[in-house]
Amino acid sequence: MDTLTNVRIGWADLPPRVRAGVEGILGDRVVSAVSQPGGFSPGTADRVVTAGGSRAFVKAVSPAQNERSVLLCRREARIAAGMPPHAPAPRLLGCYDDGDWVALVLTDVAGRHPATPWRADELDRVLAALGRMAGALTPVPVPHVPTAAEHLRYDFLGWRRLADDPPAGLDPWLRGHLGRLCAAAERGYAALTGDTLCHADIRADNLLLGADGSVTVVDWPWACRGPAWLDTVLLLVNVEFHGGHDTEALLRRTPLTADVDPDVVTGVLAGIAGFFLDGSRQPPPPGIPTVRAFQRAQADAVLPWVTRRLALDRP
Repeated sequence: MDTLTNVRIGWADLPPRVRAGVEGILGDRVVSAVSQPGGFSPGTADRVVTAGGSRAFVKAVSPAQNERSVLLCRREARIAAGMPPHAPAPRLLGCYDDGDWVALVLTDVAGRHPATPWRADELDRVLAALGRMAGALTPVPVPHVPTAAEHLRYDFLGWRRLADDPPAGLDPWLRGHLGRLCAAAERGYAALTGDTLCHADIRADNLLLGADGSVTVVDWPWACRGPAWLDTVLLLVNVEFHGGHDTEALLRRTPLTADVDPDVVTGVLAGIAGFFLDGSRQPPPPGIPTVRAFQRAQADAVLPWVTRRLALDRP
């Protein structure tokens, strides 16, 4: 699991009206709540148990923690409400929204995050599950989600922003290859087409492995309409970040990515790396102090992979 995560508020920190609203959705009083690690939202992420013994997962946030997190929570509520029963995602039990605080009440999924660095057996299990998920979510079953191109347009312009305003400490080698990296990201961006509901934020801490062999994908605010292979490529970025696996071999043997144009995969990886590097130089968003260090660490992990694929010699 990723370790550069945020310190979040918990169930006890919620205003009484919010707790009462959640309990109204559950139809019972919450008697225990355990905060879950991982992720970058400064809001709650609690597994709760009611007096009657039922369980749920509650995430809640207000603009006082982070204004953008509130927008994401509302977006996730809309997406979760439209998820078909066969999607490997938690079910939405209800949403509390008083115009300030937003709380999602979801089914509690029994499971744990994959180990990182990734274990081979767990990685194979998740890759197979993403293949099934892409099939189950094509065509897109949730209305009114953005396309991957709309969702990732800003991200894939990261190299362009770096070229237009290079930071003083930019690696001289990168500075000399900005044109090539911009062009690669543009190729990747042009290929972000398809009719699959993509999660678009696949990492170990957004996956739960059940004892029954199930794989559940959580935290869907970035869901978009895109190519069936996108989530698998994003997962392999996380695998590369944690190390220990031949991601090139995984690309070749995984059915969703085996036949994708290698230049397209390189372009998508370049776009992601540019986003991470450009994002890491920005001030941290309110309430999320660790995200910039995490972005820099991901850039440092993905950039060597990109340069190898572009066959760029680096001293």
